[in-house]
Amino acid sequence: MAAFIDSQDLVVVGFFKDLKGEAAQAFFDVAAEMVDTTFGVAEAAELFQAYQLSADTVCLFKKFDERQTNFPVDPARGLDAAELTQLLRVHSLQLVMEFTNETSNQIFGAKIPHHMLLFLNKSSPEQLSLRDGFRAAAGGFRGEVLFVVVDVTGHGADVLPFFGMTAADAPTLRLVKMEGNRKYRMEQDNFSDSAIRTFIQAVLDGKVKPHLLSAEPPEDWDTRPVKVLVGKTFEQVAFDETKNVFVKFYAPWCPHCQAMAAAWEELAERYKDREDIVIAEMDSTANELENITIHGYPTLHYFPAGPGRKMIEFKSNRDVETFSKFLENGGTLPEEPPVSGVRAALLAG
Repeated sequence: MAAFIDSQDLVVVGFFKDLKGEAAQAFFDVAAEMVDTTFGVAEAAELFQAYQLSADTVCLFKKFDERQTNFPVDPARGLDAAELTQLLRVHSLQLVMEFTNETSNQIFGAKIPHHMLLFLNKSSPEQLSLRDGFRAAAGGFRGEVLFVVVDVTGHGADVLPFFGMTAADAPTLRLVKMEGNRKYRMEQDNFSDSAIRTFIQAVLDGKVKPHLLSAEPPEDWDTRPVKVLVGKTFEQVAFDETKNVFVKFYAPWCPHCQAMAAAWEELAERYKDREDIVIAEMDSTANELENITIHGYPTLHYFPAGPGRKMIEFKSNRDVETFSKFLENGGTLPEEPPVSGVRAALLAG
């Protein structure tokens, strides 16, 4: 058994007193799913004794971090295959990961809801020393927060624009809530393990507001037919109670956004003299909003005049005439009259 455990960096062994029992069968199901991991089973009483086990237990053996992690089988509940799979995936990761080309799939595939990131320049010994406090903070959050070191001069350089950062901003810390990609930062970076723990707990408890990206508004943002919004000007424009505001949320690289750009400009030109209608756009890769998350590009939202901060998503053909009908009808598309039987027959013919 010792030679088997030592044969790989990571090995999972199921200790079961009955290899034909339900718990063992669930374990075999997990092993069949996790094809990238080495699994084994043990039934002999002397092996239970050698690894100080008295009941059915799944053990994860690693050559890094904790040498052995035990997951006892609950006698009442048995072994839940999905739960065990997630536990093994979480505990198979190093306590602190480095973001590289090789590890990125592991990091994003781990399904851990929060990522705590330490951005540093690995060529600086002073910055490298910050990893000690970072590692010391990590143990208490395993499974809830994944700790990742990002080298701003290496593979990590590619993710800096997502945070509105440059390599010169290192060393710095960010926490990301993976659902919605909400980012959080300390008011002032403090790299001690106690400060990192306190900050993470405050975010988890909902006591910290997300850090939102915002570009600077162009000087001529409101002089063109299409008004250019940024994070810091969005609220005052979109929720102006005297205006009906139609906003395109886009990404500069998005081909669908590029395809509809001319139609959006034409729409703005058509309504540029209407005091009560504003046609606007916002680059959602450079600007973030607290209560609106954009999941795809382009996304079109209409903010009608009046109180209540209403928002209506436009989901129809992206052409000038459809946009215009939507605006003229107060944020809805008029229903097409039903086609009569005679006309339908003619159309079909």
